[in-house]
Amino acid sequence: MINCGPASAGRTLRYRRTAMKTTFLFLLTALLMGCGDRTTSGDDTDSRSESGSDSNGTDGTDGTDGTDTEDTETEDTEDTDTDADGDGACGDIVTFETGIVPQTEIHVAVDGDDTTGNGSADAPFATVEHAASHAGPGTAIRIHGGTYAGGIYLSGLAGTAEAPIWIGGTADERPVIEGDVEGLHLSEVRYVIIHDLEIRNASGNGLNCDDGGDTANPEATRHVVLRNLFIHDIGTGGNEDCLKLSGVNDYFVLDSEMAFCGGSGGGSAIDHVGCHNGLLAGNHLHDLSANAIQCKGGSANIEIRGNWMASAGERAVNMGGSTGFEFFRPPLSASAPNVEARDIRLVANVIIGGAAAFAFVGCVACAAVNNTVYLPQQWVFRILQETVSTDDYTFSACADNLVANNIFFFSREQISTHVNIGPDTLPETFAVENNLWYAVDSPNASAQTDLPAAEVEPLIGLDPGFDVPADTLSIDHFSISSSSPAWMAGREYEYLSGDFTGACWMDPPSLGAREYRPD
Repeated sequence: MINCGPASAGRTLRYRRTAMKTTFLFLLTALLMGCGDRTTSGDDTDSRSESGSDSNGTDGTDGTDGTDTEDTETEDTEDTDTDADGDGACGDIVTFETGIVPQTEIHVAVDGDDTTGNGSADAPFATVEHAASHAGPGTAIRIHGGTYAGGIYLSGLAGTAEAPIWIGGTADERPVIEGDVEGLHLSEVRYVIIHDLEIRNASGNGLNCDDGGDTANPEATRHVVLRNLFIHDIGTGGNEDCLKLSGVNDYFVLDSEMAFCGGSGGGSAIDHVGCHNGLLAGNHLHDLSANAIQCKGGSANIEIRGNWMASAGERAVNMGGSTGFEFFRPPLSASAPNVEARDIRLVANVIIGGAAAFAFVGCVACAAVNNTVYLPQQWVFRILQETVSTDDYTFSACADNLVANNIFFFSREQISTHVNIGPDTLPETFAVENNLWYAVDSPNASAQTDLPAAEVEPLIGLDPGFDVPADTLSIDHFSISSSSPAWMAGREYEYLSGDFTGACWMDPPSLGAREYRPD
C-alpha cells in the first residue's frame, strides 16, 4: 500500500515540482572539523541578534491566542491548496494559477520606452512599474532578458482567482534585478505570481512582500506565488533577508535558490513575520549566517517541505523567534495567550551543517518529521523561549511540539549535547518518536541522553547507509536502500504527502527525507 496523502479539492491540472538539479559542493572534512558557519558559543539561550529578531516594522507579526488561522479565513480560501497534499499524487502542488493562462501580455525590455512604447513585443515598456500600471486581471508582464535597476515598488496589484497577474521572465530568459535598497517590493497585492527572476546586490532585502502595515487585515496581501527565483548576495552585513514576508496569507515559495543573505550579520533566506497558510517547497537555501527559514510574529499553518538547506547558519529553520509587539499579525491579544508561531511543519527536508538544524522558539503545535539532518555543528535541535509574558500580554511557553521519523547523522566530537533546552519552556510536553541517531565518528556513543522527553522506539547507533561520496555532497544524495535500517521504519503522520523528491512514501514510511521504493 502506498501512502499518497489525501486528494486535494483544488484544480485538476497540476504544477508538478521537479527536483532541483543544482549542485552545492563543499568539503566534508570541513564539517567534521567544525570550521563551517559556527559563530557562537554553546550557551543555553540566544540573544536577539543571534536569532535574527527585528526591532523595526518590517520583521515581525502574528502570534495571538491560537485564533490566527480563523482570523485569516475568508470565502476564497478554497482556491489555495496550502496544505499541498496534492491532487491525487504525492508531491504534486496545486496553486491558484494552476491551469490558467494569461489573457493578455505586456512586455518590458532594457531597450524599451515608457513614453513611446505600447507594451507590445515590438514596442515594449522600459520599466516594470510602468507595465504594472497598465496591468489588470489576467495580465502577464513579460520581462525580457537583461539587467534592470532595483528599487522596484509595486502596490495594489489585484488579480482574481480566475485571472491572476504574472510578473517575470521565462525559464530560458531570466532577467536580473540589480542593486538599490530593495530589489523588488510588493505591497498590498492579491493573486500575483512572481517568477523566473534573479535579484542580487540589494543593500536591504532582496524581495519584500508585505501588507503595507495593515496588520489587522488578513486580506491586505493574499494569494501570492513566488516561483523559480534566484536571490543572492543581499545586504551589507546586517539583518537583511533574501526574501522578507510580512503579513502574507495563502502563498507559495517554490523551486527557488537563495544564498548569501545578510552577509555575516544575521540575515535569513526566507523570513516570515505574521504569515499564514503557506507552502515552501523545492527550494535550495545555502550559505547563510542566521537562518534558512524563520517563521515568527504569529505565523501559523506553514509547511516547509522538500527543501535543501546547507550551511544555513545558527538555526537552519527557526520555528518562532522574537518579534516586536507592534509587528504581530493579527495584533496581540490582551485577553488570551499569544505565541510566536503555531503549526509550522518541517517535513522531508535535507539540512546540512549549521549550528543547529532547527529550533522551536516560543512556538506550539509544530512538527519536525522525516527530515535528514547531516553533520550539525553544535546541537541537533534547540528548544527556546525568547518572547516572554509582560504586564500587558501573556505568551504561551514553547510546548506540544513533535520530533519524529528523522535521521540525525552527526559527529560526536561536534555535538556535546543533542538538544539545547533553554529556560521558560515546557520540554516535557514534546513528543519524540522513531528517530535514528548515528554518530559517524563513534557509533557506540550515539545514544541521546538529553532529550526533552523519553523517546518512543528510537534507532540508535545504526548507519543509515546514505549514498554520499567521500568528498562532496549534492542535492541528489542522501538516498537509502532496502538494506538501510531506516527503510520502512517510521510511523505514519498526517504531515506526510511526498518525500524530498515528490515520491510517495511506503507504508509504513521510511525515516529521513528520501523514501526508497523498490518498484
